[in-house]
Amino acid sequence: MTHQILTEIAASISELKANPMKVVASGEGMPIAVLNRNEPAFYCIPAKAYEAMMDLIEDKELLELAKRRIKEDSVRVSLDDL
Repeated sequence: MTHQILTEIAASISELKANPMKVVASGEGMPIAVLNRNEPAFYCIPAKAYEAMMDLIEDKELLELAKRRIKEDSVRVSLDDL
């Protein structure tokens, strides 16, 4: 059975147990696929990469919200009303 691995670097779960920081460092800031019996079990994502990913997700959600609001009717106000 074949499995899609969504990273360029993979490590075994045994390698991760033996030296987790070495495995993380081997990714040079990018995610690492952790394999269990040659199948991806999970992805190890460094904090900076995770934070960047969460920022992108938030930006996408804000863009979708802005697109929905563009279609809404606008309300005219003056600075004096505020």
